[in-house]
Amino acid sequence: MTTEDKVIQQSHDDVLDPPTEEAITGEREHVRRLAPFLDARPRSIVRPGAFVLLDGKWRFERDPENHGLAERWYVGHDLSATALWPGSVAAQIEADTDHGDRDGTGNGDVIAWYEREFTIPEDWRRTRNPIQLTFGACGYETRVWLNGVPLTTTEGEAVHLGEYTSFSYELPEEHLHAVNRLTVRVADSLDPERPRGKQESRVYKRGGIWYQAISGPVRSVWLEPVERNRLRSRLSVVSHVTEGLVEFGVTTRVRDPGRYRLHVVVAGLASDEPCATLDATLDLDAGERRQHLVVRIADAAPWSPANPVLYRVIAQLTGVDGNVSQIETRFGLREFEARGSQFYLNGEAIYLDGILYQPGTATFDEMRRHFRAIRELGANLVRVHITGIDPRIYALADEIGLLLWLEVPSPHSSSERSRAAHAAELARMLVHFASQPSVVMVSLYNESWGAQDIATHDETRAYIAATRAHLRKQYPQFLVIDNDGWEHVSTEGRLESDVLTAHVYETDVDQWRDVLRRLVGGDSTGVTALPLVVGDPFFYAGQVPLVISEWGGFGFSAYGGPTDPDARAEPIRAFKQVLREFPIAGDVYTQATNVEEETNGLIDAASGELLVPRGLLQTGDRADVGPRVAPVRTGAARAS
Repeated sequence: MTTEDKVIQQSHDDVLDPPTEEAITGEREHVRRLAPFLDARPRSIVRPGAFVLLDGKWRFERDPENHGLAERWYVGHDLSATALWPGSVAAQIEADTDHGDRDGTGNGDVIAWYEREFTIPEDWRRTRNPIQLTFGACGYETRVWLNGVPLTTTEGEAVHLGEYTSFSYELPEEHLHAVNRLTVRVADSLDPERPRGKQESRVYKRGGIWYQAISGPVRSVWLEPVERNRLRSRLSVVSHVTEGLVEFGVTTRVRDPGRYRLHVVVAGLASDEPCATLDATLDLDAGERRQHLVVRIADAAPWSPANPVLYRVIAQLTGVDGNVSQIETRFGLREFEARGSQFYLNGEAIYLDGILYQPGTATFDEMRRHFRAIRELGANLVRVHITGIDPRIYALADEIGLLLWLEVPSPHSSSERSRAAHAAELARMLVHFASQPSVVMVSLYNESWGAQDIATHDETRAYIAATRAHLRKQYPQFLVIDNDGWEHVSTEGRLESDVLTAHVYETDVDQWRDVLRRLVGGDSTGVTALPLVVGDPFFYAGQVPLVISEWGGFGFSAYGGPTDPDARAEPIRAFKQVLREFPIAGDVYTQATNVEEETNGLIDAASGELLVPRGLLQTGDRADVGPRVAPVRTGAARAS
């Protein structure tokens, strides 16, 4: 292992889930205290959670003429510069856009190569367990070579597509050396058919609400030993609060077919004894398999923003050789429903006081500060706006009690290819948040970006309807919004959305009241920038919740209103008061922090300090408002 690039080996929790003021401490100690209830047979000598972080200084070179593949740079090439990993190559894309690129068209294409050496710890090599290489996020197109040999992802991809979520490789033992060379080629462009969110493209140029393109190695990369036959680190959780039932979805990946034992332990975070266990026998063929199983928790305490009770689940897969693969995470029991014109959390009506959040290039520490400030504003919902986000944020929201509304980063043009890319991005995202109680809603599109032909193209509407139906069947823990803001899809008079949402930017309070009155009254034309509903005729009478999912934005030139943060509080209070006059289920203020030219934030992006009074976004006398320094812990079965 080299020391020049400060490669380190330590607990998985220490780096990938670092402690925070809100974080749950004593993770490994709690797991150890539950050891008497876990599999007692010999385990692999691999230290649980051990890994080697490969962040730091890498050799680096741009490939503007795309010669690297033809010249086989992965076999041997003296990369001429250095770069830090993680770190976006956005500056190169921006330079290409401004000054032309390899074909002289200025289309923003960028190709970059990264390389470094690494060694495998000796105790890992002795176990002969597979070594897994994981990229936290890198893209948009990523190819990887080990000592000049091309690698294939765990999902079977020679070229990984995507830039918002993690992906992994198992390193072939026969190609591992004493000192190994890892080569990575990253390619990206301003292609509008790729999921881009608010990043600029050839369709939407940077400026105003469109931001700098971000690509390349944007999150950490690490090595870790894994079992030959194992549980993958992906889990889904569906709760039935009244009955105290929890359905877990696990994924097995085995090389050796045979009979396996699956053992599940659930415990409150403050408890040394389980509140539920389950044992199952699985006959597994080689390959991957999804398996759902249900446990009952007596006197289960539900999760909510007012009382974010969390439990721990530990799952073990034991093979015929006695080796044990283990995964563990925190979860909460939570049911979120849309019934008539209202939302219900665990059977109780709840109003959503939301805020739009665009992390941009914020670090994880900055995002933590932003989320604490959002709590202080009085919000109970964060709408993470059409971007992928560090998955540690989901856990943070679980812990401090914030509901999350997530969105698939949208392409910027509508085509069969862009829909396929959109579907693939959604599938990758679901792996990361399907177990989080904080995530309650998912949007497929926003303001018809990437679905501009939604009103006229049957295939676009059919894709949205089919995707929504799939999510509601396979992931019933989430509500699904088809196209946030306007142009919702109606099929035979029923929305292909669990929520009717509208983006309304007004600066005059009387006009604001008039638009809300028209929306509640079922008017779907002239109330938003484009028709509120497309497809078959739709008649609104409160059969689904109505949410004003963007409003305000005071201070940004395109939206109007006071530019001085000190002057924004009064109109925000006035507009919130008008919202209370109507049967509206929630609202989302634009926005939490300034991003580039969009200067309408209520929180200082660098410090996390509020720029407006505390509690400004709160509706009514909610008990869940304010900062929270630690999650609520459970005892053996109920909240302490």
